[in-house]
Amino acid sequence: MHTNLPILRVARPTDNLPALLQFYCEGLGLQQLTSFTAHNGFDGVMLGHPASPYHLEFTHQPGHAVGRAPTSDNLLVFYLPDAADWQAAVQRMQAAGFEPVPSYNPYWDEDGRTFEDPDGYRIVLQRAAWRL
Repeated sequence: MHTNLPILRVARPTDNLPALLQFYCEGLGLQQLTSFTAHNGFDGVMLGHPASPYHLEFTHQPGHAVGRAPTSDNLLVFYLPDAADWQAAVQRMQAAGFEPVPSYNPYWDEDGRTFEDPDGYRIVLQRAAWRL
């Protein structure tokens, strides 16, 4: 990995950090990279894979409600071109208690499975290689 390339952090608030940890770690297979408590009034966690140039950050501000996703088409898409890897990812989500939901855009149902996290945001496990 080139160290001068940007690192992508996708950050969003939640009302339920423990439920998101189950979804993204147990289900999706991400690792907890770091966490913080009571930092300027926020608790949070960063999830990802140590060698990947991206991570997800979820924060919670006690006493402040953020609610659910604004639409069912808020997606993070993970491209898994290897059929065995894709099947293992889908099975891991189901073993963690998360069942696929119909995608708002039917395109994602053709070669993928969509799962909704506890906040109503969705991830797609796409059985394909990413192409421009």
